[in-house]
Amino acid sequence: MSKPGDSGLSIEFRQDAPIPLDAGLVVAPGELVAMVGPSGSGKTTILRAIAGLHRPRAGRIVCDGVVWFDSATGVNLVPQRRRVGLVFQDYALFPHLSSRDNVALALGHLPPARRRARAGELLELVHLGGLEERRPAALSGGQRQRVALARALAREPEVLLLDEPFSAVDQVTRRKLQRELAVLRRQVRVPIILVTHDLAEATALADRISVLHRGHTLEDGPPDAVANRPVNPLVARLMDQPNLFEGRIADRRDDGRGVLAWNGHSLEVARIGLFRQGDTVAWMIPTSHIVLHRRDRPSRGERENPISGIVDELVALGPTTSVTLHVDGRDSLPLVFSVATHAVRRNGINRGATVVVSLLADGIHLMTPEEPS
Repeated sequence: MSKPGDSGLSIEFRQDAPIPLDAGLVVAPGELVAMVGPSGSGKTTILRAIAGLHRPRAGRIVCDGVVWFDSATGVNLVPQRRRVGLVFQDYALFPHLSSRDNVALALGHLPPARRRARAGELLELVHLGGLEERRPAALSGGQRQRVALARALAREPEVLLLDEPFSAVDQVTRRKLQRELAVLRRQVRVPIILVTHDLAEATALADRISVLHRGHTLEDGPPDAVANRPVNPLVARLMDQPNLFEGRIADRRDDGRGVLAWNGHSLEVARIGLFRQGDTVAWMIPTSHIVLHRRDRPSRGERENPISGIVDELVALGPTTSVTLHVDGRDSLPLVFSVATHAVRRNGINRGATVVVSLLADGIHLMTPEEPS
């Protein structure tokens, strides 16, 4: 996590109701942090609190060295005094105004003679040059979201807040807007918080992912670490990791490697961490670290933790196919991984086929098991 300082955004919130919050976040200038978590976890409430549209029971917001909110001292700047650009998923544009006029409304800090030209410059920045006089009804969903983004930038924000900004557009437009945001953020060096339910979007766009659950920040870190080395099984589930199991440390070696006992299998593990021999652990392996043994020639890591099973499900998703394997033919041990669709065809993999995979030791991640509820 970035360190708080004189620049960037630092927040901490605590409240029991109406939505419980025990969350904190630090975002540096130019950094994009994605907040993820199930509906009702407090993501939008946090954005509203930063913008001054919701007052938490307790907490503090500091932006660029200026205190926006501090429950202990009674500081609570009104929204108009917080330079926040906020983009909603439903655009929130005025239907009777042109694109230019929608943007110009947020330019009240400029002299009237300058607003029209500046609105045009911002529309150019979001690739809407030539569409300045069109009203929202004459724009596509992606174009309307670009107008909303231009309007957010018109305030010359110190913080940019994006609340599910791409959820109302089709997938092709969504990917295009994601690419444009990735480019735009290099030009707009302010802290950016993106709220999204799309984990692939969060992983692709964010420098860090902050995982929320029932108002609590469970983990905050780089996307790869949060997705593939989560702090606990709950974060693993929230990051949609399908291969989550329990086992026991059978051996711990001086070099930090070890052996995991799991349902009759002994699995080599690259990193045991602080766990000791005999400890019960939760463990997971990302789909990217499961390698299918090929029939025509040896696969990478073929002798590393080989596991056999029966294919229960094949779901072709374009160039890749999701495979669900019942380890040792047991319904209670499903293992999910992805392979290239052409490899499925070449290896003659069908439902009911017996295949062998390797669970790469470097991908096995150990966690403290959850307490029984």
